[in-house]
Amino acid sequence: MFPLGSVALPGVGLPLQVFEPRYRALILTSLSSDRLFGSVLIERGSEVGGDDQRTSFGSLLRIIDAQEDVNGRWFITAVGVERLRVLEWLDDDPFPRAIVDSWPDAHCDADLPLLLQLAISLSLEVGMRSESAADLQMALDLLDPDPTTASFQLLALSALGPSDQFEGLCAASTSDRLEFLCDSFRDQRSDLDALEALNRRESPDE
Repeated sequence: MFPLGSVALPGVGLPLQVFEPRYRALILTSLSSDRLFGSVLIERGSEVGGDDQRTSFGSLLRIIDAQEDVNGRWFITAVGVERLRVLEWLDDDPFPRAIVDSWPDAHCDADLPLLLQLAISLSLEVGMRSESAADLQMALDLLDPDPTTASFQLLALSALGPSDQFEGLCAASTSDRLEFLCDSFRDQRSDLDALEALNRRESPDE
């Protein structure tokens, strides 16, 4: 297990620089077997040094590229495979370990393609008001056709912080996650509207 200060998501790439000895050992162990490891969000504490407080939900990841430099630092690219939940934490020696279980989204009867399109539209509506609008459009064009995977990718593209992204990760179903995103994008739109109105009031008349 690789606890992180950011949220690892299924279907989303995760670049890592690994220099701490215990996590270098984790990477070597993973590369020598199935190239898989798990990650959960650190609620309190640091990624370095231990003594962190961890959530019990996260993602299984697969290493797709690994390069080691002359100083023993690893540059890793991993991609999320599926959600997981921790059943029991084991000893951290030689690195954090846990007994985990797969945690798929619950079944839902919602019209997922329609809900996904609404979330994408709201994301664009908010994103077009930022300097990275073109990059967002390109990323949205590359969303996975599967609504569940796309919901995680859209969560990663959002401006939400780790705690909110973790809430999205833990949504019971894909429809719940997309509705969470739609609500978040609406809130961001309202905040932008309020900020723009305030700026107009404070700007001198031309």
